[in-house]
Amino acid sequence: MMKTAVVTAGTGGIGLETALGLAVAGFAVTVVGRDAERGAGAVERINAAGPAHPARFLSADLGSLDQVRALARTIAADHAASGEPLTVLVNNVGAMFAERQTRDGVEASFVVNHLSPYLLTELLLPTLTAGAPSRIVNVTSGAVAVAKRGFDAVEPPGGYYGFHWYGRAKLANLAYTLDLAGRLEGTGVSVFAADPGGAATGMTDGTMNDPKIVSPTLRLLWPLVRRTFERSTSGPASAAARSSITAATDETLTGRTGIVIGAQARPVAPHRAAADPRVVDAVRRLSARHAPLAPS
Repeated sequence: MMKTAVVTAGTGGIGLETALGLAVAGFAVTVVGRDAERGAGAVERINAAGPAHPARFLSADLGSLDQVRALARTIAADHAASGEPLTVLVNNVGAMFAERQTRDGVEASFVVNHLSPYLLTELLLPTLTAGAPSRIVNVTSGAVAVAKRGFDAVEPPGGYYGFHWYGRAKLANLAYTLDLAGRLEGTGVSVFAADPGGAATGMTDGTMNDPKIVSPTLRLLWPLVRRTFERSTSGPASAAARSSITAATDETLTGRTGIVIGAQARPVAPHRAAADPRVVDAVRRLSARHAPLAPS
């Protein structure tokens, strides 16, 4: 039976390299993105590699939870009609903002980096379970280490600092990922987090050069912080995609779940805060409140 994969934000950068790797590994790949022109270019590049199955593009703004719901309906209906399993879902979407923005009244970084992949995953769980054995891969980040750990609300008190808010949203998603792995134990659906390390991508280009993304304390050390950012985002996207490709395809991971695949494409220990029951419970409540599975 054909293996299939969905890669969100798959029209460029790490997402496109992940989609290419999965296509070469024999998957029929669907890439998701906002821009139809970029989507067509991504499909053309993937198909030029001569995969066993042609790629396709689905359009969705992953910063809109209504569009995420519509995307999930389309994917589920397609697999129900074709009878082919959904083998792998890679939630690669990510965004960082220098200035505070909102999506439908909710802080944008939390929407894009956590609520969007959370909602898509939850809505596709019946499809993934029906197609088991299957895998969910949520892309995480080393930025979780600088995150505030309170999740009583979408935004913690204090000023807005894009890098820290990005890390906090990724921490929420990592906590969700580990929690989901426990929930799905025994279903045949394995859940992994993949840390790409760093790469030069559309997200990092420009944004990481703005001192407003870090707290005032770190701004005092901005030359050092900026050099650190530059070093960590200088690698190719193809190398950064290895962790996601490994999580999606490595046969040694068969039957395993709740594992973080690090930037060297090997299992690593998850950040301790992501396994804190208080964080997990708070993220669970916050997710259900701001991204209900059925629209209000």
